[in-house]
Amino acid sequence: MERREFLKAIALAGVAATIKISNPLSVLAQSGQNLTTGLPYDLVAVMGGEPVEMFRRAITEMGGMEKFVKAGQKVVVKPNIGWDKTPELAGNTNPDLVAEIIRQCFAAGAKEVVVFDHTCDDWRKCYKNSGIEEAAEAAGAKVVPAHEESYYREIELPRAKNLKKAKVHNALLDSDVWINVPILKNHGGAKMTISMKNHMGIVWDRGFFHKNDLQQCIADICTLEKPAVLNIVDAYRVMKTNGPRGKSAADVVNPKGLFISTDIVAVDTAATKFFNQIESMPLEVVGHLAKGEELSIGTMDIDKLKVKRIRI
Repeated sequence: MERREFLKAIALAGVAATIKISNPLSVLAQSGQNLTTGLPYDLVAVMGGEPVEMFRRAITEMGGMEKFVKAGQKVVVKPNIGWDKTPELAGNTNPDLVAEIIRQCFAAGAKEVVVFDHTCDDWRKCYKNSGIEEAAEAAGAKVVPAHEESYYREIELPRAKNLKKAKVHNALLDSDVWINVPILKNHGGAKMTISMKNHMGIVWDRGFFHKNDLQQCIADICTLEKPAVLNIVDAYRVMKTNGPRGKSAADVVNPKGLFISTDIVAVDTAATKFFNQIESMPLEVVGHLAKGEELSIGTMDIDKLKVKRIRI
């Protein structure tokens, strides 16, 4: 990162004035009675802490990592590592969050944890400069490449509308469970890139998505028979404009948030509502949310869920 960009990132890190949020957790307000009582919760939102602290609070409210990862299992943790960007520029998932998820997988008894992403920039630079490769390996994970077609094999998607087949990374197909860990950011084509869009990093042929209704194909790939057992949205730093790659630190704000759910549509709906308080992004603009609900992979109606809101 150039010195000028780094200094801008530092300056932006604590500037809440650039975010139009008076009560950031108000987006999860519910009209029903007793929807936020009892354990475990369907969706947890945490605000105001550091990535590790927020995740520890969130996973506890979800029932603990042991609920999702069992002893002896092979686990894939799938962050967004798509861009040759340092953490301050919010192009990729926060490396501290990724490392803590890996540590908790091992604490729950995981036999192996694998991390990968089909990157957009050069994979070696993305893995290194994102900080994720170093953090993941330090936590005990195996970081594997995803830049060659031989790493993928074809699966059928019988419930899909447009994307009937896809080549998916072997590491994910051979795992017992996988955890989806996107960063929350703006996207020029898909409008938002969160948990559902993060699935484009598990497939080989992303070109098909862009040629055959991107929004529908994003929903389609989420119908794969092995859904993520957890979707953990990193909203510690958020790229509000010029996503998914970003141009400079001016695109980044630091709301310090995290969302977690087993329901991929619900967590992306909550995260989009949150993003809409930072930069205009009505739910109807993010077409893959409604298309995912139509395919019965989750709900946009957060009122139906048990939701826990935590401010640190």
